[in-house]
Amino acid sequence: MRYLLVIAAAAVMALTSACTTVGPNYAVPKAAKILQPDLQGSFVGASDAPVSRDSVPERWWQLYEDPVLDGLIEDAMTANTDLRAAAANLARARAVSAEAEAAGRPQVAAGAVVERSQESAQSYLLTERLPVWNLADARAGVSYQVDLFGKIRRATEAARADAEATEAALDVARVSVVGDVTRAYVSACAAGYELAQAQETVDLQLRSVAVTTRLAAAGRGTAIDVTRGRALVDQSRAAIPVFEARRRAALYKLVVLTGRPPAQFPKALESCADLPHLSQPIPVGDGAALLKRRPDVRQAERSLAAATARIGVATAALYPSVSIGFSAGSTGLLSDIGESVANFWHLGSLISWTFPSGRERARLAQSDAAADAALARFDGVVLNALRETETSLMVYARDLDRNAALRAARDEATEAEQQVQRLYRAGRSPYLSTLDARRTRDASDAALAASDSQIADDQVSLFLVLGGGWSPRAPLTPVQPPTRSAGL
Repeated sequence: MRYLLVIAAAAVMALTSACTTVGPNYAVPKAAKILQPDLQGSFVGASDAPVSRDSVPERWWQLYEDPVLDGLIEDAMTANTDLRAAAANLARARAVSAEAEAAGRPQVAAGAVVERSQESAQSYLLTERLPVWNLADARAGVSYQVDLFGKIRRATEAARADAEATEAALDVARVSVVGDVTRAYVSACAAGYELAQAQETVDLQLRSVAVTTRLAAAGRGTAIDVTRGRALVDQSRAAIPVFEARRRAALYKLVVLTGRPPAQFPKALESCADLPHLSQPIPVGDGAALLKRRPDVRQAERSLAAATARIGVATAALYPSVSIGFSAGSTGLLSDIGESVANFWHLGSLISWTFPSGRERARLAQSDAAADAALARFDGVVLNALRETETSLMVYARDLDRNAALRAARDEATEAEQQVQRLYRAGRSPYLSTLDARRTRDASDAALAASDSQIADDQVSLFLVLGGGWSPRAPLTPVQPPTRSAGL
């Protein structure tokens, strides 16, 4: 028996040494968009917006230097439900990868049965009852599938790439959650900021109505002037509930992102009335850094790798599969278990081959098409990443231009309103001119406050499309394109 084991081991080694791996060896294709030189340089919009060419920091939200925001993001990283689901998906994908790797190792099975039984005498054409026996069966076996054509290796490669794609999907979720938390925080403070501006406008208008009332009582105005002033106050007050609702909605979203119910929203943020400010210009890097950093690009690239490996799985199905097995044990009367009369062993191999037909070749064609589709999706994700970044840079730059114009308009409207007020109090201007000037100034204040809030939101959007937060684990490098030949 020892010699048989030696022969079996030698056979396995011989077969293993003769193994080959069919299907294409994966590499990022030279035709992939990510390798085009014109996608690696500086962003077109970086010259228009006040940004720096420095690399995006991993924890970009710390540029706000806001401990409250830092704490909220830390809470979300540990309790957010989307992240919990993504982490569970990653654990499952890694388990599938481990299962695929285990298929390439020897499989061991063992079993034992002990029973007391009596056979039917009539089943043996006997008329006397058969005795009761104590029977036992114990056996163990080892089987190994010889991966002659790399089917298991390609399946393992595909499963590993799927797990890496799922890991990148977790990073996508992390970037999204950080962006959502930061945006909700900015939105809550922006609503408080605009609410404070609206309340200040109402207070100024109330003081103006008080002055108009005194002037009317002194005979230098009319009751109509007072009524018009109060109408303007009511009109300004109407905007306050809108800002209060926006702030509360942002707080509800913020607390749910951190894994808590809406009723537990942070009460301290109800008093936030200052927009978060960055401590430096937004660092944007360049196209090459962007494509290495964005997790959705890594996810698409790993999905392409998995699809390419499955071509090898489908190709290997065209060829025979070989399995070698050895089993031994003892079966018979319980008293004879372990004795030579009850022992047995088997050593053999199994070669199975489904002759290639239209079905197997159709599956190979499906795998080829799936790889082509994965490459197209990969190219699309790359182009979309650049489009989103350029668009965000352009919007940020134009909103800054608009903000500067609105600030100048607000200053001019304030000066004009003050001039008309002086003329009115001196009796040299009608009240309607004062009312129009005040409306213009109030509208300018509101427009500027909304623009300031939009700038803060634009900054978060730009960080989000830049994919900041997590560095790539494996940079993409130009290599030889895959060969689609499956030769033995």
